[in-house]
Amino acid sequence: MSHETTAGYPTELSWFKSSYSSGGSEPDCVEIAHTPGTTHVRDSKNGDGEGPRLSLSRAAWSDFLSVL
Repeated sequence: MSHETTAGYPTELSWFKSSYSSGGSEPDCVEIAHTPGTTHVRDSKNGDGEGPRLSLSRAAWSDFLSVL
């Protein structure tokens, strides 16, 4: 997994993406960061901290993963 820390949130976010996303020729993937009560999601193309992000409760994130 690759990690990146982003300042500017109440807690610094440590972003990561799947190791399956790191080795291919496609640089685009989804990155996530967990905090105690929230999971944050962003597009890796917008990893500069300026792009849009989703902030989901841990329950909503779990529900989302259960339908994949």
